[in-house]
Amino acid sequence: MNAVTGTLVDIATADGTADAYLARPDDGRPRPGVLMYQDAFGVRPHLKAMADRLAAAGYAVLVPNVFYRHGRTPVVELPEFIDMAARPDIVGQVVPLMQALTPELTKRDAGAYLAWFAESPLVTDGPVGITGYCMGARLALYTAGAHPDRVAVAAGFHGGDLASEAPDSPHLLADRITAELYFAHADEDPSMPEEQVRRLEKALADAGVPHRCEVYAGAHHGYTQSDTAAYDPAAAERHWTELLALFGRVL
Repeated sequence: MNAVTGTLVDIATADGTADAYLARPDDGRPRPGVLMYQDAFGVRPHLKAMADRLAAAGYAVLVPNVFYRHGRTPVVELPEFIDMAARPDIVGQVVPLMQALTPELTKRDAGAYLAWFAESPLVTDGPVGITGYCMGARLALYTAGAHPDRVAVAAGFHGGDLASEAPDSPHLLADRITAELYFAHADEDPSMPEEQVRRLEKALADAGVPHRCEVYAGAHHGYTQSDTAAYDPAAAERHWTELLALFGRVL
């Protein structure tokens, strides 16, 4: 594994400036780019540690603050350990931020993040990978569909509403996707019920998208996030095994 350097970068977008965390091997060599999409709680020490772990495997990992229109990180002040049952007020703070990030804004911002990769001397030429968590899994799917020429592989973990009946549900972009996809659902996740799991699988299969979808038994929504009450160490390590193998093969 490589020693890692973490820095803060600003990315110009059509609507302002997105602050982001960049983790990369500290040898200065250009590496394949990976876009890491946050969960609803935003860019914080835990997510930066995840980016560092991925970067140590040989990638330039960019973690943008997707809520940048509402302020720089931290957009919402969080406790060190996030327990929604003990702090229901957090929901009231993050839900409006999620709702304000429309699919069109997501796709537009993704173009800026991907352009930053293309221009950075720290990133190798060619398509990038994406990994997304909770709401970030939806952002990954939107990005893969909106920018098929730039995304080679995308993974989503404990994503919600990936295949809803909404007219802008991300699964409806399946016929535009050329990337290889991997989704690992939590089976104790009301935001991704069985009918949506089946609908996503069918959409990807019908569109001929190379993909694999799994349900992690006993895992809850948020199982990869070690600073939350939903954390499941076994499921989180399984996620690392699958993600590193996928990126190692495709990128």
